[in-house]
Amino acid sequence: MKVLFSFLAVILLILVATMGAFITNLHFVFGIIIPYLAFAMFVGGFIYRVVKWGRSPVPFRIPTTIGQQKSLPWIKQNKIENPTSAFGVIVRMAMEVLFFRSLFRNTKTELREGQNGPELSYGSAKWLWLGSLFFHWSFLIIIIRHLRFFLEPIPFAVQILESVDGMLQIGLPAIYLTDAFILVAVTYLFLRRIFVPQVKYISLPADFFPLFMIMSIAISGILMRYFYKVDLVAVKQLAIGLATFQPVLPTGIGPMFFIHIFLVSILFAYFPMSKLMHMGGIFMSPTRNMISNNRMVRHINPWNPEVEVHTYEQYEDEFREKMKKAGIPVEKE
Repeated sequence: MKVLFSFLAVILLILVATMGAFITNLHFVFGIIIPYLAFAMFVGGFIYRVVKWGRSPVPFRIPTTIGQQKSLPWIKQNKIENPTSAFGVIVRMAMEVLFFRSLFRNTKTELREGQNGPELSYGSAKWLWLGSLFFHWSFLIIIIRHLRFFLEPIPFAVQILESVDGMLQIGLPAIYLTDAFILVAVTYLFLRRIFVPQVKYISLPADFFPLFMIMSIAISGILMRYFYKVDLVAVKQLAIGLATFQPVLPTGIGPMFFIHIFLVSILFAYFPMSKLMHMGGIFMSPTRNMISNNRMVRHINPWNPEVEVHTYEQYEDEFREKMKKAGIPVEKE
């Protein structure tokens, strides 16, 4: 039911996009109004979530550490996993964001039948790391490639990235590697939530909906590029108009484009309120962005309020007569 609910929600969005794509009077809404609303919701929601996280008090030094800390001079410190400097934290964050270092060390635990009954065994779980790496890097490269529609002239770096991505030129237009990689990766992430019992148990509709959305966006983009042709000059004219806040709506773009841009807009608007916000949350995580110098610096909670102390002497001065009447011994008569 969780999968079906998310799937039907995406199908409904595709039907709405199809209706808007084939009704000419709605092209202005689907090509200009909705993208602007989605962009405003994305930027505003992203800033709101980051500011809210940033204002949350973190009274304790709680970095996640692996390896030896800088404590004894004759033991080698792990400067990346247990950094005692800002540079070490930056390197650790970069390894986490770019290469998913902690996910690479992920292991799976399962019960296996042994000679003396069930035994707990540990094994490598690199497929999740590899699938996530392919998915996120493909997504990033695809977004960078799309900058060619918003910029004129096209930056040289974008041209180089596009040529490398399309190095396997089989016919025209060239087939991009990331188009295939992102479909394979998102399919793997979806099947993992279906066939791995532990992951299936904790999966929610909010986990399946983004996967279906990204899958539908990738498929519509592939259909638009290789099967249902669109006017790229008109697409770039619309994109530059949106980027410069001087929107124009050229004619003859093609229905598939409006389906594609509507789905992209929905994903952008949904982004700040979803689990996809881990893109910004990773930088706000105190377990990763803190220096591990607990043994070097004394950390005092700045949010601790001033506490009025009521000592025993003050207590006895206040209740001495009552204590005497009740037969309770006092230190002072």
